[in-house]
Amino acid sequence: QIMKQVPVRFDPKALHIPAYSVEKLLSMKDMDWNNFVKRVCSLLESSEKNTGAVRSKLNLLYYLCTLVVHKEIANRLISSQLFPILIQQLRAAANWDIRANIARVIGLLALHTSELEENAPVSEAITLLTELIRENFRNSKLKQCFLPALGELLYLIASKEEKGEHPRECWAVPSAAYTVLMRCLREGVRLFHG
Repeated sequence: QIMKQVPVRFDPKALHIPAYSVEKLLSMKDMDWNNFVKRVCSLLESSEKNTGAVRSKLNLLYYLCTLVVHKEIANRLISSQLFPILIQQLRAAANWDIRANIARVIGLLALHTSELEENAPVSEAITLLTELIRENFRNSKLKQCFLPALGELLYLIASKEEKGEHPRECWAVPSAAYTVLMRCLREGVRLFHG
């Protein structure tokens, strides 16, 4: 069963950073770009847990979803400090909407990235997504949030290795990821036939 993703809309007025267009971001000098990424990271790392803070963080994630569908932006962000922060927040966030949307940003990043540096913590993201799927195996709604991101990351690694761009050891894929994926596929087939 494929869950249709709802199109994301962010509110530029409620964003705590300027809602730069893709064109504006791509034309930025390195220092301005780095400042922008730093501000996004510090907003994501904010530990406030009130409703306003949650809404604000979700709005920021919706904005990121609109940015990372552009290849150049995805390439720059997956190699920036944003990617490790997304992984850390995926692990730490108490709010499941935030977790689901972080997974969505990660999945979109992986889907639209064409250049990947060796130090990008892809293995760490795969391990965490695998754990989250395993822990929430009976919750099909949550599973459907995390599975696309896991699949996109695995595909990204496979395509890079196929092109011989990086050695296999660069991004080790835990065997648990394949086990969980196969189990999800088997269960999915059973549910579909049932």
